[in-house]
Amino acid sequence: MDSSQDRKLPATQRKLDKARKEGQAARSRDLGNLAVLGTGSATLLLLAPTAFEHMRVALAQALRFDAATIAHPGDMLARLGTLSAFGLVICAAFAAIVLLAVIASTVAAGGWVASLKTITPNPGRLNPLAGIGNLVSKQQLVNVGKLVLMSALLGFVGYHFAIGSLQTITQLAMQRSPAGLAAMADWLVSGMTLVLGVVVVAALIDVPLQNHFHKARLRMSHQEVKQEHKEADGNPHMKGHMRRSARELSQRASITAVPKADFILMNPTHFAVAMRYDEATMSAPQVISKGADLLALKIRDIANSHSIPVVQSPMLARALYAHAELDQPIPASLFTAVAQVLAYVYRLKSALRGEAPMPLTVPEPFVPPELDPLNQAASKADA
Repeated sequence: MDSSQDRKLPATQRKLDKARKEGQAARSRDLGNLAVLGTGSATLLLLAPTAFEHMRVALAQALRFDAATIAHPGDMLARLGTLSAFGLVICAAFAAIVLLAVIASTVAAGGWVASLKTITPNPGRLNPLAGIGNLVSKQQLVNVGKLVLMSALLGFVGYHFAIGSLQTITQLAMQRSPAGLAAMADWLVSGMTLVLGVVVVAALIDVPLQNHFHKARLRMSHQEVKQEHKEADGNPHMKGHMRRSARELSQRASITAVPKADFILMNPTHFAVAMRYDEATMSAPQVISKGADLLALKIRDIANSHSIPVVQSPMLARALYAHAELDQPIPASLFTAVAQVLAYVYRLKSALRGEAPMPLTVPEPFVPPELDPLNQAASKADA
């Protein structure tokens, strides 16, 4: 297992996406505090006058008594219910606005994360040693230092604001109620503005800081990056095995094309290559089926059952088996060799039909040494 000191590489996009699926994202508490205080203050500032006016009118109507009211005491309960409903509507609207602001601030800090893993019970979180380790982590130390600094700054700002407002506070008691309430509201707005200024500064610092800590927690070691690339690209040995299996399946499927071949090249039993050439539709001869060992013997048996000539040409058979693709033109470097064998097959078929004498010898076409797998294997062994 790699130690944290080895994790110096930034997290890959795959690891970031995996962490997001597990519910891990950068979150800023200071941004949430700013959303609550800022949105709550703005909402109160904008809606309070209207809400208080409606409450004053409703309360004035509720406290109006006459003979009919005394005769019907149940009306008082109806008035109380109306006032309570109005108060609940105002509180619900205020809570909904603040909740939306908190959700927006959370999404703005680290994006939307839809995962239940963070609230899924995990016995590993009950480990006291892990909890102690989290308490003394670099992130927690920075958070504690930031909290202490914010508390000191808020205390400093609050103290100076209170000292500077002593005269204003003493004057409030000497003013008439409407003017005093208005002055009190202005004083509270000024104080809240200063507090919000401190919280804004804290949020501007905390958002990039938490993003940095989040990426630092997800840093990777060289071994983890290599392992991820291996998992993404697939194990090379497994991929090679899959390619060989696919090639074998393709070769087995090509057995059905053997009856269409003009001739078969063999080596003499290890490899078999079925060749076909049509001057009207092909620019060069093509391998339509090939196989090794038991598959080669199967190709030979099918060829014999369909009276297809089988020519023994070991080097050419090996070269075509290794370098020619099914249903594709053969390599240009093998054109001459295949043409010699093809000419021999044409003479052989003419002789079998009684139209020409039987060819005396089987051609031994030249194959470039670099195309013969057997020659390549010998060269590597010598090296």
